[in-house]
Amino acid sequence: MTDADLLRSLGVDPSQLDPAPPWAPRAGAERLDGSHPCALCGKPAGATVGVDTPGHGRRWLDRCMPCLIATAPRGGPRAPLADTLAVLREAAREVGATVTIRTDESWRP
Repeated sequence: MTDADLLRSLGVDPSQLDPAPPWAPRAGAERLDGSHPCALCGKPAGATVGVDTPGHGRRWLDRCMPCLIATAPRGGPRAPLADTLAVLREAAREVGATVTIRTDESWRP
């Protein structure tokens, strides 16, 4: 997954991220002082990484630990995507939940 794919799948606008230097020693550890919000939920960030964004250059992607864990790429499902989505929809139906399932249709194993 490219950095642009990651940002698109997270729904993050790269223009809203802080500029990052071309090379960051210690992967931006100096940013983890509690003053930078998670790009997804706004809580204080506990993890940061520099990402290359087309048209915007290198940017910081700051995330809190729960959002980092929830959004870390894991290589995709082992079953076909259609099967995985069917299982999720059935589980939601069984418990009476309304769900919105978002996928990145450009992703291919």
